[in-house]
Amino acid sequence: MNYGLYLSASGVLSNTYRQDVFANNLANVETPGFKPDMPSIRQRDPEAIEDNLGFQGANELLDRLGGGVLAGRQRINFTQGAPRLTNNPLDAALTLKNQFFAIQTIDTDTGETQVRLTRDGRFTMDGNTKELITQSGHRVLNASDQPIVLDGEGVASISENGQILLNGQPTGQQLQISQVNNLDSLTKLGQGLFAFQGKDIREAVQNPSIKPGFIEASGVDPIMTMMQIVAATKAATGNANMIKYHDKILDQAVNTLGRVG
Repeated sequence: MNYGLYLSASGVLSNTYRQDVFANNLANVETPGFKPDMPSIRQRDPEAIEDNLGFQGANELLDRLGGGVLAGRQRINFTQGAPRLTNNPLDAALTLKNQFFAIQTIDTDTGETQVRLTRDGRFTMDGNTKELITQSGHRVLNASDQPIVLDGEGVASISENGQILLNGQPTGQQLQISQVNNLDSLTKLGQGLFAFQGKDIREAVQNPSIKPGFIEASGVDPIMTMMQIVAATKAATGNANMIKYHDKILDQAVNTLGRVG
């Protein structure tokens, strides 16, 4: 088999993966609090090095060519999104990129509750339970990891330090603002939610400062993302064309050189 065919195929697969990630980022350019993913590719070692074969079965020419490319580690870009004014009294935007709102989700398999993090500060009141919830219906938590419930009637709002007000008066409830110093410990769950890959290392912010009446815009730069999609598409197309050239070379080798021999 033509070794170059494998190298070109790895280029197609890796750059198609990059293209898909960038396209997903662009699709979320209007999603509040969305954090774009950053794909990467890395050089693959030749087989002799990758499988630790030493001199056994090694081919000097192929070792110099390398083993193509592989998809590398995918990371999340937590760059702060711009605040967007909504004038909704229950909207809130965080002011530091390593701070998050804490919400409660329910495991559909076990029924257990779990604490998750989000940057999406679009909150509303559940008309039946009087709980503060997210746009997806998840309960918003206070500093004690308990759902925020409001007793009484009136207009609910959020103050600059995260206190929940009812008709402009404090209710004794406050949003939990959690700080995560190692952002690489977070993984995406969808719906703007983040979970810890290992243990829970969030820290409570004692004197939080938020922007009520605002939401955080998506962290996606549409122009840059379009350029990334174009670059990934060109790379994938170039490798696909190389596969065609390898196929033509094989055809010539079998049907022309082979017949001459």
